[in-house]
Amino acid sequence: MEKKGRNKFGDIIGKSPAMRRVYRQIEKVAPYDFAVLINGETGTGKDMVALEIHKTSNKPRELFFPINMGAIPKELIGSTLFGHEKGAFTGAVTRKKGLFETADGGTIFLDEIGTIDQQTQISLLRTIEDKKVRRVGGTTYIKCDVRLIAATNVNLVEAVAAGDFREDLYYRLNIFSLYLPPLRKRRGDVMLLAEAFANRYANEFDKTIRGFSGEARRYLNENLWPGNVRELENTIIRAVINADDEIITPDTLIGESQPQKAESGDGTVKAGMTLEEAEKELIILTLKKVDGHKGEAARMLGLSRKGFYNKLKKYGL
Repeated sequence: MEKKGRNKFGDIIGKSPAMRRVYRQIEKVAPYDFAVLINGETGTGKDMVALEIHKTSNKPRELFFPINMGAIPKELIGSTLFGHEKGAFTGAVTRKKGLFETADGGTIFLDEIGTIDQQTQISLLRTIEDKKVRRVGGTTYIKCDVRLIAATNVNLVEAVAAGDFREDLYYRLNIFSLYLPPLRKRRGDVMLLAEAFANRYANEFDKTIRGFSGEARRYLNENLWPGNVRELENTIIRAVINADDEIITPDTLIGESQPQKAESGDGTVKAGMTLEEAEKELIILTLKKVDGHKGEAARMLGLSRKGFYNKLKKYGL
């Protein structure tokens, strides 16, 4: 692993001052076996940071268990995390170990921690405090030694104030907080990432890519990338697939869909725009105005946090 002054930290790519701060934070927190909370927008690579914390730890923990809490149906969260006993509920035909029990001796990464309900928050808090887990429908407690890393793309301070997230759990998770900046805050890393993705997928697809045209570089650097690194990676995958020669051009980058450009969003609703296009434009403009702070953007637009996140999901933002 490269040291300070590097362009990478493990598999994380970036040489901007913002990313070098992230590298220093990883180095500081990794040796200590306590909870870490990673904050950042969707697509910034919070899962990769969690994995690097796990891999850089002084205490050898071989197993890494990532799980997206937002992808688990509410009725299955308790069983998924804590396991269940036979007959605990309809369909529980056998005893099942949960994630904490299975991950004993390893690291658990709980992504989208802000989506879990109040009952799960209570159970998770008890598990963290006691280092024991009780299966759903069970009466005995089982010891579990895990390192917990959580991540969120919502403002948990606002969620606590709104009564949606327990304050005591927030403080248990937030012993060390690490902020992963959006791609628009690390513009100097755009081409570094794009070139790394181009090399990776050219090898994977058995194609020869020697670089980007000047116009393609300008195109990449001028985009807002509301989907962050994940959106950039998907764009480069499309470009490598579309490329008919060894140089990536704007045409190969754009394909059938165009990322939102920085010069777009002038506040003008143009004739021929659909209502959805106008709404998406307004959301992008508002996010730009508040530097990507989703809670503030939702407030300015008069939307609930849940309603705003539904809009982001709808428009792929």
